[in-house]
Amino acid sequence: MRNNKGQSLGLAILTSIVFLILGLMFVNFLTPEISDFRSNLDCTNAANISDGTKLTCLLVDTTVVYWIVIVFSVVIGGITSRLLL
Repeated sequence: MRNNKGQSLGLAILTSIVFLILGLMFVNFLTPEISDFRSNLDCTNAANISDGTKLTCLLVDTTVVYWIVIVFSVVIGGITSRLLL
């Protein structure tokens, strides 16, 4: 039985690089929306907002970080899936 993992590994790497580029380009579309959301919630004035709004502001601030972690997880998963199967 032949092992054809090496033939599809290059394609998996190229597809993962394309997904990485598209995922990181999407961050540019997220940042203006996050800024608008923060200004609508008045996240800069910490003295006058409630605890629920503070938590919402914290979650909105971490959106870009979570997005980058998700993109890298998918890219690494796409590459390593060809090595394991």
